[in-house]
Amino acid sequence: MTEASLLASGIAQMGLDVSRETQEKLLAYMALLQKWNKVYNLTAVREPSEMVTLHLLDSLSVLPFIKAGNLLDVGSGGGLPGIVVAIVKPDLQVTTIDTVQKKAIFMRQVKGELGLENLDVVHARVESYQPKQKFEVIISRAFSELALFLKLTKHLLAENGAWLAMKGQVPHAELEILDVNSKKIIPLNVAGLQAERNLVVLKN
Repeated sequence: MTEASLLASGIAQMGLDVSRETQEKLLAYMALLQKWNKVYNLTAVREPSEMVTLHLLDSLSVLPFIKAGNLLDVGSGGGLPGIVVAIVKPDLQVTTIDTVQKKAIFMRQVKGELGLENLDVVHARVESYQPKQKFEVIISRAFSELALFLKLTKHLLAENGAWLAMKGQVPHAELEILDVNSKKIIPLNVAGLQAERNLVVLKN
């Protein structure tokens, strides 16, 4: 099965509405990730079909829970899930932030090559980042444990905003110690992935 058909069938299985043109853009992003990965070591996943499942489809699984507005992706690495979300939701303003310079350089390259007007790439430590505007959604994928994620980003969340943490198994111990108003666990459906995936939604 080609990467294109794997992506298309995964999107269909997950009940998402992603146009063919947008799917081509996602594959173009993945091709850049593969190319730069040889030199920059952006991801441990090397196999193209695994990249479709573990990177593209996994990132796409959070789409139903992101409404329009502005989003910050913390510890974005090679742009996951931030760049994937920016490609699929051009009306959403997406900022990706990472402390590793080569990862920020790669993400800026993607922005330029794919013409992602709605993407901003920041090379900084998130705790010292001071943007003009706060974010309605702050998301992370494998960034840190929940308490640290909240502590480092609290100054960046808009008043009625939400944190979204992409996790494998439900992190019960991490959730118990959090001082937040609302906690919600949403099981994520990632086509082709046998492992458990959950989205932790936290409101201040």
